[in-house]
Amino acid sequence: MTALIAGLVTFGFTTVLTVAGVGAAFILIPVFLALGVELHVAMATALLLNAVSMTFASLRFIPAKLVEFRTALPILLVATALSPVGAYTSKFLPVPLLKWLFVGFLVFAASMMLFYKAKQRDAAPSTRRLVGYGLGTGTVAGYLGGLLGVGGGNFIVPVLVWLGFDPKKASATTAFVVIFSSVSGFLGHVSLGAMDMALLAATCAGSIGGALLGAWLMQKKLQSGQVKVAIGVILYAIAAQMVWKLLQR
Repeated sequence: MTALIAGLVTFGFTTVLTVAGVGAAFILIPVFLALGVELHVAMATALLLNAVSMTFASLRFIPAKLVEFRTALPILLVATALSPVGAYTSKFLPVPLLKWLFVGFLVFAASMMLFYKAKQRDAAPSTRRLVGYGLGTGTVAGYLGGLLGVGGGNFIVPVLVWLGFDPKKASATTAFVVIFSSVSGFLGHVSLGAMDMALLAATCAGSIGGALLGAWLMQKKLQSGQVKVAIGVILYAIAAQMVWKLLQR
């Protein structure tokens, strides 16, 4: 029964969050813990589901030319290098302060998504500029993701939109990046706990189904403005969840 419930929950959250191009691990981990799953198993499973869902979503995004590889690859390289630096820095700051800083960023990013109107480009940006965008975004996402102990996807989407990317391309590009960051996190946690195969099977099915549905909705049914609003609302919801937990301490 636990695996079935987890699979249904995974399907729902993955569908919604795939529209925003971010994995559902940050929501699924506390859900799995509430269902009685051991911590490291919950973290490893959720991160693997991130990689699975974003891989299937990217299989739809890439043929539709929504993934901007000239930006995605620099993000991957720089974020991977700077994440440990952010994690080291976090040792010198209290955890509650880090979480409040993250909440502040989420509120700012959500407000930008909902109310900021990026300037329309007169021409397609050059490869040099796209690579520069990737390096800058990777620096922000890698360092802050490591500092705050969260996936960089929540940072990448709003920054790319702020830089003038079409929201659909920002979401799809972020989804591609999240695949690799999630695999890295999964490998770090899987060695600390034995995987629950029934849980993994049910949640993988839910993750794949949710990713395909969410990618289809984003690609075929939603306009760029609607995707931007969806991302903003999701970021507000994440911030609200974090504030609730912080106030309960």
